[in-house]
Amino acid sequence: MIVNFIDLLKQWPRTVRLLGAILAGAIVIWSLAAVDTSHAHTWLEKYIPGFWAIFAFLAACILIFFAGWFGRSGIQTREDYYDR
Repeated sequence: MIVNFIDLLKQWPRTVRLLGAILAGAIVIWSLAAVDTSHAHTWLEKYIPGFWAIFAFLAACILIFFAGWFGRSGIQTREDYYDR
């Protein structure tokens, strides 16, 4: 079931990106309207709208980049690696 869903998402990459951008924008707008920043712990939380949404997005991008880099550096090998 999950494989079928992933295949469906691969067929519509532009739509997936557009929906992701809309969702990220909606989270930032929601944080502007609904999040109380009067009790923020840091300057970043108080004065940058949607700070945690932006932080989470950047952290996910960095994690994806390093996961791909680790995979290309030797973690991913051929399936017959041990058969040789």
